[in-house]
Amino acid sequence: MRLGLFRHPSRPLPFTGLVLDSLAVDVSHALTTPGDVFNLDAHARAALVAHAQAEAERQSQSVLPLTEVTYLPPVPRSGKIIAVGLNYRDHAAEQGKTPPTEPVIFAKYASAITAHNAPIVLPPNSREVDYEAELAVVIGKTARCVPREAAYDYVGGYTILNDVSARDMQRQDKQFTRAKSCDTFAPMGPWLVTPDDIPNPHALDIRLTRNGEVMQASNTREMIFDIPYLIWFLSQSMTLEPGDVISTGTPGGVGVFRQPPVFLQPGDEVAITVEHIGTLRNHVVASVAA
Repeated sequence: MRLGLFRHPSRPLPFTGLVLDSLAVDVSHALTTPGDVFNLDAHARAALVAHAQAEAERQSQSVLPLTEVTYLPPVPRSGKIIAVGLNYRDHAAEQGKTPPTEPVIFAKYASAITAHNAPIVLPPNSREVDYEAELAVVIGKTARCVPREAAYDYVGGYTILNDVSARDMQRQDKQFTRAKSCDTFAPMGPWLVTPDDIPNPHALDIRLTRNGEVMQASNTREMIFDIPYLIWFLSQSMTLEPGDVISTGTPGGVGVFRQPPVFLQPGDEVAITVEHIGTLRNHVVASVAA
């Protein structure tokens, strides 16, 4: 199922919506946030879907067109965003680098999270802001020292994340944290998709367009380290908690390695589409302090 967090003028508070085609069915009676679905068993999930379908069929007041809602990040209380660098073979190839023998791990601060349709704000101290299309894994239950064969038991869902990056900051700092954690540098969404709708996350087409032009086009089968390996690797040294996000790396085609380089500019529109999830779309604006 697809679950999003939305606002609408008819409701005083954000609501969790189960997405059916072009509709969001308010299921806040059962889920405060999309992540609450992690606590439901299979029977409860099936009942929730049946309820939403019945509400949509009778066009009740709990049903709203997606065109009328404001999207919020589907994982609003993520404790950790753990990103994986150089995890696609085609991304390593475009840099002329040998694929790593162990995952390259860095962090993005959760304060960088923003939503589908929200702006990416270019900071005043960077002129080289880049895009990175990524499949994001959302942890569904506490994971510590998880064996690879059990890793999928800890996956609560999947979404899309744009690992926006200030390349000039990366060069200045010689590491990733500041360059990857500017405000709005983690667009996420448009919603959370539960694992039952994505039986094989390593066979998904992934594509990014800038102003309609395809910049990245690959498939998650190009990952060097798969999701079970990443969960095993990370959980050996840190506890993964519900709502934590693992952003699994980006394919080739990023702006910094193009000739000439391509960086985001005010007025740009960036759209990332991942098969079986949907499209995360954001527009780019200049900082008011620029």
